[in-house]
Amino acid sequence: MSLFNGKISDFFGLDIGTIGIRLVKVANPSNTLQTYAYMPVDSKISMSDSKADQQQLAQSIKSLVAKSGIKTKNVAVGLPSQHVFTAVVDIERLNKEELSKTIRLQADSLIPTPISESKIDWELLGNSPIDKTKVEVLLSSVTNKYVEDRLDLLENIGLNVIAFEPDSLAIARALVAPDALQAQMVLDMGNFSTDLVMVLNGSPRLIRSIPTGYDSIIKAAIQNLNIDDNQARQFVSKFGLNAQKLEGQIFHAISGTVDLLINEVDKSIKFFSTRYHGTPIERIILAGNATSLPDFPVYVANKFNINVEVGNAWRNVTFSPDRQNELLALSAQFAVAVGLAERRV
Repeated sequence: MSLFNGKISDFFGLDIGTIGIRLVKVANPSNTLQTYAYMPVDSKISMSDSKADQQQLAQSIKSLVAKSGIKTKNVAVGLPSQHVFTAVVDIERLNKEELSKTIRLQADSLIPTPISESKIDWELLGNSPIDKTKVEVLLSSVTNKYVEDRLDLLENIGLNVIAFEPDSLAIARALVAPDALQAQMVLDMGNFSTDLVMVLNGSPRLIRSIPTGYDSIIKAAIQNLNIDDNQARQFVSKFGLNAQKLEGQIFHAISGTVDLLINEVDKSIKFFSTRYHGTPIERIILAGNATSLPDFPVYVANKFNINVEVGNAWRNVTFSPDRQNELLALSAQFAVAVGLAERRV
């Protein structure tokens, strides 16, 4: 099963997240919204490998699909960053057949898991920016076990998986304008990690998963302020990085952890600028928890002197104007599902 290329046009996007399941269906090729749906899920269940928990997760997905009214069984499914390896690599300039063989031959040194235990797919991006004799290739791999387990889970409830795709690619598709000419960075803060995607000329050029997420910020507040989890979440969600509130106590408690993330973003910007010969980054687009942490957008903008905007997952989707407020309120959490639904397969 290809990670990139399905062959069916009538399908929906399914994001099986840590704390929620989301699905979106749009009409192709108009990208008109047909339906969306959400269901919360216990992270202990979504992240569990036990058969009972997986069955419970499957039933939740089945219930959500039924509730949404979607009739098609065809689905494009997101691959969470902790389960997929995605990278841009330089490969010798060859024809497509030879290129495919070369990638598989070199895969052992490119991917973190044994090739015999992995599913690999790739997409040609264009010429390498640093070696004229090579081309850039977007390479993704995922373990056979994860794919097979997820396939079993979804097929057992009657769904037909037409494609798996890394969450990072789906979210970039949803948040970056298709005609954007300048480099864009997408920063999607999850609970346990933050995904970073650099997009240039419509294609991802750098993809990273940084092991600092919203929960890391909450833990910093708990430890530094000696408060419980509920209090920490209340304080962080209300005051965030506002140094003027509560005499800056929340800011000082969490800014060190936030700076760990900022430092990794800085490394990525420098790497990107070196590889692409000083190509400027036009804007940083925030998604997930990065959009709800007070003053985080301003904090990022001041650190890098780059325009920062809160991502709109529905920017490429057509819908009735009277639904704008409803959909924008959900935008931060639906980018993966929207991006999956917008695939051209």
